[in-house]
Amino acid sequence: MIKKATTIQAALLLIAVNSSAQAGWQDFLQGTIDQLSGNEEATQVASSLLSNSEITAGLKEALARGVETAINSLGQTGGFMDDSRVKIPLPGSLQLVERTARNLGQGQYADQFVATMNQAAEQAVPEAAGLLAEAIRQMSVEDAMQIVNGPDDAATQYFRRVSETQLAERFRPIIERATGQLGVTSAYKGLVSKAAPMLENSMLGGLVPQEALDVDQYVTDKALDGLFTHIALEEKRIRENPAARTTDLLKKVFSSD
Repeated sequence: MIKKATTIQAALLLIAVNSSAQAGWQDFLQGTIDQLSGNEEATQVASSLLSNSEITAGLKEALARGVETAINSLGQTGGFMDDSRVKIPLPGSLQLVERTARNLGQGQYADQFVATMNQAAEQAVPEAAGLLAEAIRQMSVEDAMQIVNGPDDAATQYFRRVSETQLAERFRPIIERATGQLGVTSAYKGLVSKAAPMLENSMLGGLVPQEALDVDQYVTDKALDGLFTHIALEEKRIRENPAARTTDLLKKVFSSD
């Protein structure tokens, strides 16, 4: 039997979301949600206490909805660029180049570079839907209970552990195509060319070594960071806002006295 305190812990860790349905990749996630919601074993509450399987079913449903809202938020125009929490800045190695370009009145080159990197990340994020849905489906009762009894970001850590490498492999080619189409390379070259006259060649060479700026890898890493940041935000939201718990299954999980 699971004690009430453990049930409350589980509730506080679940991620639920109200989001509008969209076509394509969202249908896959919605299928996961529907499948979990329709699980008769999970929705039958025999007493005021919940079984491990019921907690697991509720957790899976909430995680699916949390992933959906994270992808909804980031995989749209301005999803990264307009969100200061995940906006992708210039790489640290280009900070001096940026300042120099702005001092020369050429700040538009830095702005263009930032904008194109963020747009590339927005194009890659929807690719996460399938992998994260599969990670949820494969979650065992043991995995679920470790999340229940783990730290505040236990669900986010779970996704990083089981899916980050595969996500990076999926993101990278999409970002490479996007950066090519959006002109990230030309934006970078424009930024550096405008700053170069004000910098000594030796300084510029030391500042941006040839192998140090892999823009595609940089955007891939930042896109993943942004995705997991949003998942963690949903995790925090459900801890602080019981009203976010939606659907019949989640209400049954959370209403145990």
